Amino acid sequence: MWSLIAPISSLLSGVALLLLGNGLLNTLLTLRGVAEGYSTGMLGLIMSGYFVGFLLGTWLAIPLVRRVGHIRAFALCAALAAISALVHVIIINPWVWLALRVLYGLALVSLYMIIESWLNAKVSNEKRGLVFAIYMAVNLGALAAAQQLLGLAAPTEFVLFSLSAILIIAALMPITMTRQSQPTVPETLHTNLREIARIAPLSIAAAGLSGLALGAFWGMAPIYASLSGFDARGVGLLMSATILGGALLQLPIGRYSDKHDRRLVMFWIVALSVVISLAMSLVTAGPLLMGLFFIWGGLTFAIYPIAVAKLIDQLHSDEILAGSSSLLMVNGIGSVCGPLLVGVLMEHLGAHALPLYFAVVLGLLGAYTFYRLRRVSELVSGDQAHFVPMLRTSHTVLELMPDAPAEDEPTESEGPAPQHP
Repeated sequence: MWSLIAPISSLLSGVALLLLGNGLLNTLLTLRGVAEGYSTGMLGLIMSGYFVGFLLGTWLAIPLVRRVGHIRAFALCAALAAISALVHVIIINPWVWLALRVLYGLALVSLYMIIESWLNAKVSNEKRGLVFAIYMAVNLGALAAAQQLLGLAAPTEFVLFSLSAILIIAALMPITMTRQSQPTVPETLHTNLREIARIAPLSIAAAGLSGLALGAFWGMAPIYASLSGFDARGVGLLMSATILGGALLQLPIGRYSDKHDRRLVMFWIVALSVVISLAMSLVTAGPLLMGLFFIWGGLTFAIYPIAVAKLIDQLHSDEILAGSSSLLMVNGIGSVCGPLLVGVLMEHLGAHALPLYFAVVLGLLGAYTFYRLRRVSELVSGDQAHFVPMLRTSHTVLELMPDAPAEDEPTESEGPAPQHP
């Protein structure tokens, strides 16, 4: 194992430090916004700015890396992210915060893309799946650990903002000190969203609606927890519980989906998520609510990777990367809209609008999944894909997936094309 990790240890260390700073800042901003008296609608808009920047960065990152190289681009984007973190606490203005969140999202997706393209270049084809699993474990572990840093100081103080910036800048050290050669810049994936939606409509719906749900979670759950009676440490524990649920329950759920009809598995996951969401709306702050969020995280975090596996089931090998990139884009659009919608709802209906929103969004997905189960017979192209736990990062991480085509494989699929419904 160490022989595999050692060559990429600098990249993994960099992403761990980066996500410690990022995870801390994302939750911290919502708590500081509440303390400053920002409305939930305004906070929802601010949190959506991050995902807008994330989408913009998907197209802007590759030209930047082509211009200045991986290390310089990483240094530039880490500096932009750290500056954004500090300016939030220097200029307390919601519209300035919105602009900073767009800039921060753009910088962060560029950092993801740089690290992930580097990992792709350093890992042999037969080791991609293991490295992908390690990378996702580092992602989830760092995000969960970051929430515990909230207890070090009050959100109204400068300390946590400076700590977030320090961690982001610290990510520069292992990256800039590496002796690994810089990889070639990946090509931009060209996608035909309309064709992918025709081939795998359930995967597209699951990606978009899970984006609506999880975008709202990342942006507004800290506000919900704060308004529900949790202190800063409690908010961190609630966020950590949800992330850990997603980390621990994704894999057994996914492995079960490998052996059964994924549509049926997705239906029951979504149905249980709706029940848990409704239960969360009835429970007050305390250990029971944290337990419900733990289960909800395990169920809901599994939706997007199941959608990816379902898509791969229905595509030829030469279509996988472009198709998965389409899901990533749809999921990102949903993530932009989620905090906006929930912010408005919470402003008028209070904190419990968040779990009720989860129930409605996931209920729509459940209804559509039930329709597909009852009315549509779907064919699988080739061997069934394997479920891989994953988070939404940049499109370059898709090349690390075990079912993604290797570079030395032919791009033309053998045999007749599947008859897509």
